[in-house]
Amino acid sequence: MTQFFQLSARGVLLSAALLAASVTSSYAQLGIGRPVGRQIVDGIVAKVDNQIVLRSDLENLYAQEQARAEGKPLPPDLRCRILQSLALNKLLLAKAETDSVVVEDSQVKNELDRRMAYFVQQIGSEKKLEEYYNKPIKQLKDELRIQVKDQLVQQKMQDEIAGKVSVTPREVRQFYNRIPKDSLPYYSTEVEVGQIIKIAKTNSKAKQATQAKLNDLRARILAGEDFATLAKQFSQDPGSAVEGGYLGFFKRRELVPEYEAAALRLEPGQLSPVVESQFGFHLIQLIERKGDSFSTRHILLKPETGTADATEAAQELAKLRRRIMADSVTFAKAAKDNSDDKTSGGNGGLIANRTDGSSYLPLDKLDPAIFFTIDTMKVGSITPPLPYRTDDGKDAVRILWLKSNNPPHQANITDDYQKLAAAALEEKKNKALDEWFLKNRGTVYLEVDPEYTGCNLLNSSL
Repeated sequence: MTQFFQLSARGVLLSAALLAASVTSSYAQLGIGRPVGRQIVDGIVAKVDNQIVLRSDLENLYAQEQARAEGKPLPPDLRCRILQSLALNKLLLAKAETDSVVVEDSQVKNELDRRMAYFVQQIGSEKKLEEYYNKPIKQLKDELRIQVKDQLVQQKMQDEIAGKVSVTPREVRQFYNRIPKDSLPYYSTEVEVGQIIKIAKTNSKAKQATQAKLNDLRARILAGEDFATLAKQFSQDPGSAVEGGYLGFFKRRELVPEYEAAALRLEPGQLSPVVESQFGFHLIQLIERKGDSFSTRHILLKPETGTADATEAAQELAKLRRRIMADSVTFAKAAKDNSDDKTSGGNGGLIANRTDGSSYLPLDKLDPAIFFTIDTMKVGSITPPLPYRTDDGKDAVRILWLKSNNPPHQANITDDYQKLAAAALEEKKNKALDEWFLKNRGTVYLEVDPEYTGCNLLNSSL
């Protein structure tokens, strides 16, 4: 084990092959074809039944590993490891087809919309995203849809194979003891930061204005204007607006209750009155019923928040901050009971490291808004309420708590148990996947380009 998180010949790259399934900040990770001028001469390097591995897939992942290495030497057999990882992914897909393992279309659509909305927000607008890829949003979504479905199927297969794997404290210590001392990573300064977020409430005037605008659009549609055209122009749902508001088919209980109840009261082609949900206000048109499923299109408008709304949220947080500082409630309990961010709230308010799931955040990779806030804070202190915008664009206010500030150090079992446990678990899961690969690869047709026969995908030992 020459690197701390080098877990498995295939496993260490398996997550890279599925990287686009969990959103990252690099637009190249969107999982769609790259912009003009950066194309790779393509070809097939492996076949697993009717699944293929393209040279571009392999080279893209190799380039990602190069960028992640930041100039450090890469293992000489890295391309083989990537190919093994990709072959495992394709085997997962081939066996999923044989075993009739599927994911619902609604799950694919939700993941696709989530990913597209995130990248639109990160790059600034749909227009900028289209310019970056030199393709319209609809084409980007069409190209990404198959990849998203494959990734979700692969993940479902992985969960069936290794989802119940766990590690004991003894196994974590054994994992740590196997790491050569000269290979233990040296961590830069890490911090633990807690947050409590309150989303600004929408005042009644803003709600009334939004409802009035939707009622105006409803009247225009009833007067003969095209729903899809108006949805493209006005809807604030980035996932469906580009498709004229079309959401596709969903089964009962897959959409928020208010939306579903309104939609199912309609006849095909009929318009709903204005409907309020947690996402804003909707104008819904039922398109078709098919068994237990139904398809709709909608126009979503979100009421604008104002200064008074944010002030009310700030006052609420200021009171909560005083209670925490007076020791009448812990930050963790206050976050669990009051934060509008359920992810961090369920973790005692602590912001999770997206890389390893721990609560330790490298100082040099912090969100600048957090970095410049905590830079002069003492451990244990809490900020006054600060303006904040959520990932989905809502106005909010939050307080930040600096729980710990850990100086640079070499990894050890006491301070870094959480990281070591996560790495040990990943190693054990990858071992289960390795064993499954060896057991099942003989059940499918497997062919590798002669250039990569040295990678031993066809041999009994890897």
